Amino acid sequence: MRIVNIHEAKTHLSRLVREAADGAPFVIARSGAPLVKVVPLNEPVAPPTPSRTGFYPGIRSVSAAEHAELDDEIAGLLLAEPISPDADPD
Repeated sequence: MRIVNIHEAKTHLSRLVREAADGAPFVIARSGAPLVKVVPLNEPVAPPTPSRTGFYPGIRSVSAAEHAELDDEIAGLLLAEPISPDADPD
């Protein structure tokens, strides 16, 4: 197995990683002492799928009238006086 020093690894990292991915693992050493072994992954790692905030299947658009109605309802809930746990219900 090929042993490369840290300076060589930093200088040629792209090429070394490409070679390791193609099946040629290598060891990075400092002052001749092995530190890490670079080997290819068994399975390729899929890139993460980007999230699209606010985009969910089955959600529909809300008309301006419905939006205004919901705004009033939400405002009423937010501005209502909080209910005390000790309050006696009427």
